[in-house]
Amino acid sequence: MITIYILISVFFISLISLIGIFVLSFKTDFLQKILFVFVGLAVGAFFGNAFLHLIPEAFEAVENTAFISLFVILGIMVFFALEKFLHWHHHHGDAEEAEEIGALNQNQIDVSSKRIKPLGFLVLISDSIHNFLDGVVIAASFGISIEIGIATTIAIALHEIPQEVADFALLIHSGMSKAKALLFNFASALFAIVGAIVAILASNFFAGINPFIAAFAAGAFIYIAGSDLVPELHKTHNAKKSLIQFIFILIGVALMFFLRD
Repeated sequence: MITIYILISVFFISLISLIGIFVLSFKTDFLQKILFVFVGLAVGAFFGNAFLHLIPEAFEAVENTAFISLFVILGIMVFFALEKFLHWHHHHGDAEEAEEIGALNQNQIDVSSKRIKPLGFLVLISDSIHNFLDGVVIAASFGISIEIGIATTIAIALHEIPQEVADFALLIHSGMSKAKALLFNFASALFAIVGAIVAILASNFFAGINPFIAAFAAGAFIYIAGSDLVPELHKTHNAKKSLIQFIFILIGVALMFFLRD
């Protein structure tokens, strides 16, 4: 039964990659407001899931908690390396993304050339790795408990929505047609299912691995929220918008709090 929950969750996460279909129906200003909300929610959900679910459960499951702490640090360092060496950085509402989405909405991006810029392949490679890890994390979370699995899936989904919009715009910008961008983006998203299957098989061979994967995931969530998402929120200097950001961060944390088992 747990396996079914895992596969449904990762397939749902994969479907979010098709959100590019709806991007063209929204005006740029409205789309930016939607992304603005999801980034705030994702920050709260990532921090909340890391500190309220993953780390406490990992500590409880393992006798030597120092190893759990090391895996949290490992998660932070691995994601730092991925971002550093693969230039794995997703925009979530800055001027560059607004410009790309605006051009996409107005059909201003030239996709007549069959030559695809290296940026497109870089986005697909980094996203495939990212989605594979998402699948591993979701599977490990369900291996601890259904509640933590659901909480992790929600946290990842909140992050995926603005990310997939940005990735769709970047793939179009790299020279892909809209249909090809959707197809390739969805194909990279399916790596989440591969990651989940690998994690399920690994848990069968390596008993007790889930708490360590959960600790690793906690480190990854802390890094993504702290180094990627929070800086995007800091680009807003308007007092009203800053208050709205803060409220949605709290809502994200509260959501994780009430999903405790």
